[in-house]
Amino acid sequence: MNELEVVDGKKIENIIYEIRGKQVMLDSDLAKLYECKNGTKDINKAVKRNMERFPEDFYFKLTNEEYRFLRFQFGTSKKESRGG
Repeated sequence: MNELEVVDGKKIENIIYEIRGKQVMLDSDLAKLYECKNGTKDINKAVKRNMERFPEDFYFKLTNEEYRFLRFQFGTSKKESRGG
C-alpha cells in the first residue's frame, strides 16, 4: 500500500475533515490506518489511557448534529463511532 493511502484506497488527505474550525481525523479512519484489530475500541482506549500525553483539544466527541452532517456527507447509513 502506498504511504499516502489508507485502507479502501483513500488518500490521507481525503480523510481529514474540518470540524469546529480544526482539521481532524475520525477514530474509525485512524483505526484503519493503524490496522487496529478491535477498530475504534483500541484507538479510544489508548487515548483515554494516555490523555496526559495529548493536548487538551486533541480528542473530542462529535455532537449529534455534527455526526448527522458527516453521515450525510459520506452518503452512508451505517452507524459508526462518534469519536474524533
